[in-house]
Amino acid sequence: MTNPRGSAAKSAAMSAALSGAVDLSALKARADAARQQPSQPASTGEAGGQGDVSQGGVIDVTEATFQAEVIDRSLRQLVVVDLWADWCGPCKQLSPVLERLAGQSNGAWVLAKIDVDANPRIAQLFGVQGIPTVVAIAGGQPVDAFSGALPEPEIKKWLGSLLDVLKDKLPGMPEQEPVEEPEDPRFTEAEAAFERGDFAEAEAAYQRILDVEPANEQAKAALAQVRFSARAATAEPDAVARADADPADLDAQFAAADFELAENKVEDAFARLLAAVRRTAGEDRNRARVHLVGLFELFDPADERVAKARRDLASALF
Repeated sequence: MTNPRGSAAKSAAMSAALSGAVDLSALKARADAARQQPSQPASTGEAGGQGDVSQGGVIDVTEATFQAEVIDRSLRQLVVVDLWADWCGPCKQLSPVLERLAGQSNGAWVLAKIDVDANPRIAQLFGVQGIPTVVAIAGGQPVDAFSGALPEPEIKKWLGSLLDVLKDKLPGMPEQEPVEEPEDPRFTEAEAAFERGDFAEAEAAYQRILDVEPANEQAKAALAQVRFSARAATAEPDAVARADADPADLDAQFAAADFELAENKVEDAFARLLAAVRRTAGEDRNRARVHLVGLFELFDPADERVAKARRDLASALF
């Protein structure tokens, strides 16, 4: 048996070949016969039940215990089978990672380690072409697999996807506590400034984040909100009347649109700025466009009011 590092394509093909094509119950008769031999010492799970998982979510499995510890257990929780051998170099890299992750899983899944030299029929059953090979078992059947010593981040992603799919399907899987992300002190500082009404400091704090991380969407959205709040806080109650009295005054149109938006008159604000775009040209038109697009950033892009205004803006410009 060889031990190549499997490519993603090979792993996907292997997974597809295993799914629904391997009758794992074929080992049951052999396991039953082995348990009935008086000369064979009993071990965890060999009496027909499932043994305690005492080694941090890791079980050593043989042909005799395969039915109880893999098939039967997989009816309650995800079982990840690690097919390995002493002579396999990549196995020595992969197995410790799997064992550590199993110990950290809080019982969400169990690692079943199978020495292919000592248990060749199991390897034959899976049609394994190389080791290490890892097979996920749920509901008594293979559901996914990969071969080779994958990097730990890829293994975590693979496990996470499986657990997410299976969480409502296997009764023995524990509820996973949501992991709270640690607070980013940069955002904490900015939010505190915003809450006390110090818009200048809040804007500066968010801008410092964007100077380091230009693609930080959270900071972009927050900065747009801070800038709008600062403008809306200075809007006069007669802003709309003043803008209606002098349509050519762009600053008055901007102030009126901000006031309308703060009053939740979203369509009115968009319509006012679209009208300004249509009746202006050159730099004035660009200023009106920029102000309107800035208001779009305060909303979910999927908001139908924004989508319609974007279409109207494109029509006005072109």
